[in-house]
Amino acid sequence: MKLSDLVSRADVETLQDLLGKPTVNLINQLEQQKFSTTKLKQVLQNMYSQTDLITNQNTRYILFDLLSETEAKNLFHSLSQDIGNDVWGQLKKIKITPKNKTIFYDYFEITDDEERRTKLPNTEIVKAQYSLFSHQVKASIETIKLLHNKDKHRAILHMPTGSGKTRVAMHIIANYLREKSGTTVIWLAYSEELCEQAVEEFTKSWQCVGNRNTNVYRFWGNNNIEDIENIKDGFIVAGLPKLVSKAKKSIEFMQNLSKRTSLVVIDEAHQAVASTYSVVLDLLAPQHKNTIHLLGLTATPGRTWLNIAEDEKLSNFFFRQKYSLSIDGFDSPVDYLVKQDYLAESKFESLYYNFGADLTKADIKKIQNNIDIPKDILEKIAEDTKRNMLIIQKIIELSKEAKRIIVFASTVEHSKLLSSVLRYKGVNAKSVTGDTPWQDRSNIIDEFKKDEIETMIICNYAVLTTGFDAPKTSVAVIARPTKSLVLYSQMVGRAIRGVKAGGNKEARIITVVDKNLGGFGDVAKAFDNWNDVWE
Repeated sequence: MKLSDLVSRADVETLQDLLGKPTVNLINQLEQQKFSTTKLKQVLQNMYSQTDLITNQNTRYILFDLLSETEAKNLFHSLSQDIGNDVWGQLKKIKITPKNKTIFYDYFEITDDEERRTKLPNTEIVKAQYSLFSHQVKASIETIKLLHNKDKHRAILHMPTGSGKTRVAMHIIANYLREKSGTTVIWLAYSEELCEQAVEEFTKSWQCVGNRNTNVYRFWGNNNIEDIENIKDGFIVAGLPKLVSKAKKSIEFMQNLSKRTSLVVIDEAHQAVASTYSVVLDLLAPQHKNTIHLLGLTATPGRTWLNIAEDEKLSNFFFRQKYSLSIDGFDSPVDYLVKQDYLAESKFESLYYNFGADLTKADIKKIQNNIDIPKDILEKIAEDTKRNMLIIQKIIELSKEAKRIIVFASTVEHSKLLSSVLRYKGVNAKSVTGDTPWQDRSNIIDEFKKDEIETMIICNYAVLTTGFDAPKTSVAVIARPTKSLVLYSQMVGRAIRGVKAGGNKEARIITVVDKNLGGFGDVAKAFDNWNDVWE
């Protein structure tokens, strides 16, 4: 039998158990009329894949109760020979194992999500068209000068979000690979999206400016470097989590990787001095070895907003060498980039809410003593019904004007809650979090980028702050409070691509401002925020 046929039997009470009471309660308060079970079922299908419904123990148990006795016996018989009196109870005792998972999937006519996931090759040949704007040419030249400083071989390339620092970096990389064969350049990033984005960008660059065919090596997720001894030349893209894990197991592997390398590039370099990452960087590009250069890329060359000591760690790690984009005649490069349509003209709006009025003195002290808003406070915020209603109503209003909206939620569950309720209200919304399977995440992002799709909203938590490039995004709703100017700048950056970068003339940034939690406004001044610790 089809799983969708089984779900169609669910009544309102069962759907409430499957979706969760917070979601259904919020829908109930927003609705003027009786529940629509049809809409609730559509929300359920959007929230969970068919494999999720079966592999998740809670949802599986609820669905088993919808089986008739004959159906339950047929399913149990296919799993076991001995059927007792309470067939539903016996079914619930059976765990999902690799062996019986196939039986469950066959019975409910489900296609395994993992079978749909295409494994990318570990190695591919990139054949040797990629121009720079004038401000990018200058950035490339000046950064290369810093990296070739006789006594200092580390530097930061500091450019605003949307100004093309990745493109500039690819020209620097191409320069290294053109100048000498028999060397590799290593690109380090934190997520799979950022890694694959680097591969795609290098491919475009090398096809235009490369002087030979070269190899690209993927080293993240399920991808591995099979035989390091045979790597003589090319571009290696490595996920930092995987590389950290590898370094703990084999220092020899890191040393062999370092021997073959002339340049290491780390994206989102403000994280470089985190203890686990700094060790990896020192192994790949030792501070005492000036033949291997280390380049960091960032729009925010600082760790914090107020802790100078933490920010100085980053500055010292890169030998206080930083090229910051500057334009003659402009106080800030952001003003130039907006005027020239590289960046959209951003309009910042505050959506005020009185959540913080209920915080205890202990809560407020905890917030003050932490670098960012503590997790338990974010969870309280995510559960505030009135706050969520305010956010949902604002998004619905925005969806009537904007085609692409990105929402930054306070928690994983908050992202799912907002997208589910928006979906119920007839808005095309999806949720992307760390819990979202890689293939589903990729499909949602690809759909978001398609021009033919009408209005679409992505709600997310801790996934799309970096490495997410959808230039047509014109609105960012920041529903997650933060004390981090770095994080806030990254969230704003997802929506401010200008016309020349394939984006929009204008962008709207809606920030939910909670009492006692504060918030940032226009981030143009953030570009110069950390200059003092680099001088």
